[in-house]
Amino acid sequence: MHRQRSLRRTRETAATTADVVAVDFAQRTGPVHGGATGMLYGLSDPGVPGDPLVAGARPRTVAQKAPDGDQHPNGDALRIADGFFAAGGEEIVVYMQDAYSNWPYENLGIDDYLAKVGAMVRKVVTERPQDKRKFVWVPFNEPDFIWYEDWSTMKQKFFGDWKAVVERIRSIDPGARIVGPNEAGYNPGRLRDFLTWARDATCGARSYLPDIMAWHELSRDSLAAYRGHYENYRQMERDLGVGPLPITIDEYGNRRDMSVPGQMIQWITMFEDTKVDADMAFWTYAGNLSDHAVRTRQANGAWWLLKWYADMTGQTVRVTPPQPGVPDTVQALAAVDPSVRRGTVLVGGGAAPVRLDVSGLDPAIFGQQVDIVVSRTTWTGYEGDALQPPVVAATRTTLRGGTLRVDLPGGDVMAVYRVVIVPASGGAPAAGAPWSVSVEAESATLTSAQAYDQDTTADPQLYATSGRRDVGSMNRAGSAVTFPVTVPRDGRYRLGIFQGANKAPGRHALFVDGALDQIVQYSAGLGWTYRGRTDVEVELTAGVHELSLRAGADGTALLPGSDVTLDKFDLTELTGPERAAYPADEARLSGGAGMTREGRGAAVTLGGAARATFFAAVGEDGYYDLTFSYEAAEAGGLDVRVDGRRITGLRAVRPGEAASRARVYLPAGVSVVEVGGPAGLRLRGLTTVRAEEADAAVHRIEAEHAQRAGTARVVAVSATSGSNASGGAYVSDLGDGAGNTLTLTRPAGFGPGKYVLVAHYANADRNTGHPYNTDVISRFLDITETGGATTRGVFRHSYAWDNFWSQATPLTLMTASGALVLGNATAQAPNLDRLELARLVLEVDNTAK
Repeated sequence: MHRQRSLRRTRETAATTADVVAVDFAQRTGPVHGGATGMLYGLSDPGVPGDPLVAGARPRTVAQKAPDGDQHPNGDALRIADGFFAAGGEEIVVYMQDAYSNWPYENLGIDDYLAKVGAMVRKVVTERPQDKRKFVWVPFNEPDFIWYEDWSTMKQKFFGDWKAVVERIRSIDPGARIVGPNEAGYNPGRLRDFLTWARDATCGARSYLPDIMAWHELSRDSLAAYRGHYENYRQMERDLGVGPLPITIDEYGNRRDMSVPGQMIQWITMFEDTKVDADMAFWTYAGNLSDHAVRTRQANGAWWLLKWYADMTGQTVRVTPPQPGVPDTVQALAAVDPSVRRGTVLVGGGAAPVRLDVSGLDPAIFGQQVDIVVSRTTWTGYEGDALQPPVVAATRTTLRGGTLRVDLPGGDVMAVYRVVIVPASGGAPAAGAPWSVSVEAESATLTSAQAYDQDTTADPQLYATSGRRDVGSMNRAGSAVTFPVTVPRDGRYRLGIFQGANKAPGRHALFVDGALDQIVQYSAGLGWTYRGRTDVEVELTAGVHELSLRAGADGTALLPGSDVTLDKFDLTELTGPERAAYPADEARLSGGAGMTREGRGAAVTLGGAARATFFAAVGEDGYYDLTFSYEAAEAGGLDVRVDGRRITGLRAVRPGEAASRARVYLPAGVSVVEVGGPAGLRLRGLTTVRAEEADAAVHRIEAEHAQRAGTARVVAVSATSGSNASGGAYVSDLGDGAGNTLTLTRPAGFGPGKYVLVAHYANADRNTGHPYNTDVISRFLDITETGGATTRGVFRHSYAWDNFWSQATPLTLMTASGALVLGNATAQAPNLDRLELARLVLEVDNTAK
């Protein structure tokens, strides 16, 4: 089911007057640029974050570390390049001064720096001659803060050093593109001096002007000031007779913005309006898409906003919000694509209800009757996963003069709505959000606990908090947070607990109506205010119930790791197995794929190289039925690939309406499902349904029961630990030598073929010393099939050595029964708790309904 909050009022929305947003589809403002969701150090290692998350967000640019740089332990521009470009990325911005280890950068003189510049440029030119133009070079990062702060005395020094660095870059790669001056803020006086000098100074037949203009927007005030900065800069170019240069704002935003859809929409709209590239700032650690990736491959609520933005095609159109230059107010972005006959509006960030006044809907594109589908994504925490956003409203209506009105509820300042408008076809659209209610922790009854203010308006560098308050000091045996809920029906409900565990796993006791229901297991996190979300299921009868989270199960003894902050609670009705539907309009089209809207509804037309790509999200590791519905013009095979792995046997067996189903093992999180088909096939959509009963086919073994060699040893979990290690033990000290291994014997029937190996692992390796970035380090596990090949799995930081997450590695096994040997000859491997080996595909059915 969708793990989302209901549409509700909070104390933040006392006003009932709607914010009116005008959207005029007749006024085009240019091609969708899609550049506002780049990121600084958003990628750390190949596979971190997972390739599907990168492809779904599809950043045009990323800013990364200089090759072999010392500033951070990962994020090397060359190491992440293959995955970034394969996911659709276009440009890597290289932070050259990140060759240095200190922050601010140690100043060892320009000659020392020039040697480093030469080495990194030569390495890119040598290793990536085919795409070296996709790497752009930033000679200085925040020179108004580092090395050249005092402009009155350092101006000429900066000009000379800029000249020297640019000359060194161009001497190695004459066609290299330069980015700058890249100051920490918009400084028009310094910038005018620099541009005037760079215009007039010559380097052969060229000036010293940068090829790409860059500066940073790193405060809440930027939400009000950026458009003025942009206009001032463009006028400066006209005054000086330079440009216009492309612009990259290669650091933007604050901690409180990242992961929050209602905050991110404000930045995205203004950067898309001005058609610039922009990279989210690096405030926490590398490799989590600037706080939009959960674990390795799961998405949080704001990732879906990034994906919706990446899905937008065609032309942007004129949008007029009530207060376009006021921070923390409702903002919107809209686009129309005549080729697929679709209009899209993204709107959010305000607390009041919203009224969209839509005009300019051309009947040649939309017809006289349209379907309107409204989906909603909201904050799920930094480490709280979000499945496909629910459809919260849907209607079919007749246009009057190309206009319509769409009313959206208020109450959730952290939410964003996507409004899709298409010509009516097929059955009328319907909403599908489950019943849900939310409760702020600070509004509950507190016992031996304390509410704390987290005012992210006064201090935008605080991490986001729902309602700007949370509850902490859950450090006494009697500490409790108790609240009533009223549910509409007997049944199962999912309680989503927004919490912060400070670098250690922990536990609370959940009481229902005064009786102990279960012990809640929390994952470790980055800190008390870096929120995750933990989901548990409870059985409730219709009516009023009292839920209570307590630091002790008996009132006398603290549970391990119970000092966990609580932010809010979502209670959501469960109505069956996890299910999601991805209709044709959710697909990204490539290879000449088209869209039809007639008869039974929208469909993607396939054939030849045409492809439809879906980003399917699932809540847990296991088997899912993937069903593809279509109308076939003729019999023929479907080319279906899940994360690049082909699913064989799917085909249209005859012309007409039909469906094909594959039961596939999917890891928790987002998977890329790519579909091709025979000429004339019309793909109507994809559905995913959890097939939990099929999980019996998975082979499971506790790591401590597998064969160990060398230094690998069993660690028993202490009774005082809040660890989630299954069986009370795990295996550590793997790797760092070829003989330090764990061997998994393959069971009977697991012969050659495609598999997924899920390792429940822990890794808390990190560097220390950086003033605000957490320099986490990924560990790697080499999985060798005896008599076959070796596959490397990557395991990102999990915050504690006894905090176990699951990570899936795809395997293609070649032998009949060769054992799997796990280790790492050259570096330490992660701790392992248990292993699960699953066939990728269990069955295929081409007569599905």
